[in-house]
Order: sequence, then C-alpha cells, then structure tokens
Amino acid sequence: MFRHILTFPSRNLKYVLPFIIIAGLITGYVIDTGPLKRLMLPVIICAIYPSMIGFRLKDLTALHEKKMLLFNLLFNLLIVPLAAYTAASVFLQQNPEMFTGLIIISVVPGGTMIIAFTMIFKGNVKAAIKLTTLSLMSGSFLAPIYLYFIVGKYVPVDIVNVFKNIAIVVFLPMIMGMLTYRALMKRFTVDEFNARIRPLLPGFSSWGLVYIIFTSISLKSQMIIAYPGLLLKGVTALMLFYILIYAIIIVTVRKLFSEEDGITFLLSLVLRNLAISIGLAATAFGPQTTMMVALAFLIQQQAAVWVASLNMKYGFLRNN
Repeated sequence: MFRHILTFPSRNLKYVLPFIIIAGLITGYVIDTGPLKRLMLPVIICAIYPSMIGFRLKDLTALHEKKMLLFNLLFNLLIVPLAAYTAASVFLQQNPEMFTGLIIISVVPGGTMIIAFTMIFKGNVKAAIKLTTLSLMSGSFLAPIYLYFIVGKYVPVDIVNVFKNIAIVVFLPMIMGMLTYRALMKRFTVDEFNARIRPLLPGFSSWGLVYIIFTSISLKSQMIIAYPGLLLKGVTALMLFYILIYAIIIVTVRKLFSEEDGITFLLSLVLRNLAISIGLAATAFGPQTTMMVALAFLIQQQAAVWVASLNMKYGFLRNN
C-alpha cells in the first residue's frame, strides 16, 4: 500500500500534473498561498536528493559526455534564444514587455528540476547533474549580455547568489545522497539496493514536484488571471517556442545520442530556470514581462512530462 501511494505521482504524472496546475490556479486566486513559499527550497532539495543516492563524486569530474555538454552549450547559446526570438516576433511584436519575457525564459537555462525529472523518466542522471551545473554557471554570465543585445537593457545577475544556489540545490543533495548510499551499503548489497530501494526513489521526487508546481502556480495565479486579454497571445507564443525547440531537439537526439542520453539532453534544455527568470522579470521589467514568465509555469513542466511519457511508450528518441 505504501509503495502504491508513494509511486502514484511518478506513475501518473501526465494526469496528475494538469490537476495540480488547475488546483494551483484556483487555490492561488481564492486564498493567499504565500506561506507555502517558505518550504520551497527544502522541498526542492528533498526532490533532488533521491536522485543522488548512489551517485559517486568521481562521476561529476569524468568527462564521458563531452558531446552532450558541447551541444547543450550550443543550444543554450544559440538555438533556444533564436527559437524564442522567432516565436516572439510572430506573436508579440506589439507587446514589447511580453516579448522581453519570452526572451528572458530562453536565455536563463538550467532549471533546478532537471535532475529529478531525469531520474523519473530513466535518463542519464550523472549527465543531468553536469548539464545542470554547467547551465547555471554559463547562464549566470551570459544572460545579462544576451538581454542587453536582444532586449536593449542590461540586467545584472547576482553571480554569487547563482553559485550559492548551485551549492544548495545540487551539491548539498549530492553529499546527502552519497552519505545515504554509504549507510545503505552497510545493510544491503548492491543488488538488494537496486531491486528494493532504487525503484522507490522516483516516488519521493515526484511528490516534491507536485508541491513545487502547485506552489509555483498558486503564487502567480492572480497575476496570470489578471490579464485575460493577453493570456491567449502569451500562451500561443510560448507554445510555438516550445514546439520549435522540441522539434529541433528531437531531430538532434535521434541523430547523435542514445535514448537514455537523449531524454537527459532534452530535459536539460526544455526545463528552463523559471525561478531565476521570474526574479529577473519582476525586478527589472514591467508586470506583463513577469506575467509572460509566469505563464510558462502552465506549459513547461506539463509539456516535458507528456513528451517524456510518450517517449517511454513509443521510443521516438531512439536513434534512426
């Protein structure tokens, strides 16, 4: 019974997520869910922590994924911002603040939930850790430059704060995971761990995802609903943006990567860092820019879950 409840979200995430999004919108519009924000960081750590159990420190420094790292940089530096610029040019030329919001999403890579999603959908967790760290570091330096040249406004990013976030959401769970694995190996063999414990780990992460997504949506609910006239235009632009990057990534993965590496590569690019993006939008730009980033919470995780779930069923990320 415990196993069934624990793994329910991870087994049914593509159905659970729409319910959570709708519940978050309604709840956040009716009541103040601000107090839930206090637990966001601990829950993020707890959601990533299970994926680190069994991870070895030498896996972080081994450069077996050179091709994936290089292509991740290429996509983050060029392909994803170009896709955002294209989508924004089509739908948002008359709405410069919303145009800016989409550009911000595209130039701030490295969502903190990449690692947890990778574990749930059976990707390469070791590579996901490297890609997340690389994206956060490169994005912190490059985002201000891109925003200046594309949007025309220099927006400083707190580099120290970014590195602090890396330490908290990547390295702290990593240390916890290594210590946990060492303790478990005193009681279980590797085969027992893989058979009895490892299958339960995605369940812990998925419950964390449920909390994070519900809280993120509910906190931005009133802002999203406050602009009904612009809602359709913003959602349409976001959908074109994600369709473009999914299409390009899937073609690239089928040519260059294994299915396990492919799902990791895909998730590392489509799960943009909306937390940092909305912080930039709210502090340096207008309310419509912030709303545009908030709308991405409605689409980003849901799209990733559906695509990853469909791949597990049909295997369209497999090499030709």
